[in-house]
Amino acid sequence: MQQTKVTFHTITEHDAGQRIDNFLLRHLKGIPKTRIYRIIRKGEVRVNKKRIKPEYKLQSNDLVRIPPVTMEEKKPLPKAPDHLLKQIKKSILFEDEALIAVNKPSGISVHGGSHSELGLIEILRQLRSDLEYLELVHRLDMETSGILLIAKSRNMLQHLHTLLREAHQIEKHYTTLVSGEWQAGKQRITHTLERKQNRARKVQVSEEGKESTSIFTPLTHYKEATLMDVQILTGRMHQIRTQLAYLGHPIIGDEKYGEEKQNRYFAKQHHSTRLFLHASSLSFKIGDRAYAFEAPLAPELQTLLKSLT
Repeated sequence: MQQTKVTFHTITEHDAGQRIDNFLLRHLKGIPKTRIYRIIRKGEVRVNKKRIKPEYKLQSNDLVRIPPVTMEEKKPLPKAPDHLLKQIKKSILFEDEALIAVNKPSGISVHGGSHSELGLIEILRQLRSDLEYLELVHRLDMETSGILLIAKSRNMLQHLHTLLREAHQIEKHYTTLVSGEWQAGKQRITHTLERKQNRARKVQVSEEGKESTSIFTPLTHYKEATLMDVQILTGRMHQIRTQLAYLGHPIIGDEKYGEEKQNRYFAKQHHSTRLFLHASSLSFKIGDRAYAFEAPLAPELQTLLKSLT
């Protein structure tokens, strides 16, 4: 445990508009929420030398006083190996003054956690240490590859979160290879999905769940599988994987929701073991500016498709 010192922070445009409680939660990671609200309520946190309430929205040039707190001593993050830095640098599809789009490789988490201390966002922050602000706009499963957006400003992050909450404002398409022959043609399908309350981190179709809608379009029919385009109209956890498994067409290589026998067959016959789910395109508009990104399939997925023809 360590006792921090009083610190003062001048608010930049990146943090302007953010509530003081959320600002503190980000700057005092590991401190319980109850402790955060207590130091605000007791007036230990000051903005421009004045007491404030938790809902106070920070403005540019505000001076925030953060009092001493006791917190667990953090180990510094390990330095990303050169091969990972080069891999992520090579994966950048687009960058402007406010946004980065990356073609995330399969096998890398979007942020550090139980699998690894270093996720894509931590690697990118090391790669681009010249940038003050880098935050994930959305997430992809570790096994899923494809387009991932990272905001370089709080203003862009807020814009994109607003668009994500409004149906159809960000158009997201995935490419996936599913087990069996899809015979239904293009289908818009809604299920109610609920996360199971256990350690498995799985989702199931349930009457108690939240509405989740996807548009499924077959692209190519093979003898053993079907290549599909999936447009998601909602962004639930494991939405595509859960829906396709429920429909009897689990994704090839899906160890959580797929068919073990089919996965073993593809591993043996086609040397394919990874989840065939790829965030292939993403588009949206902010004001008069239109953004559109496409990410090519990883070489191992292209090789698998060639082996099926």
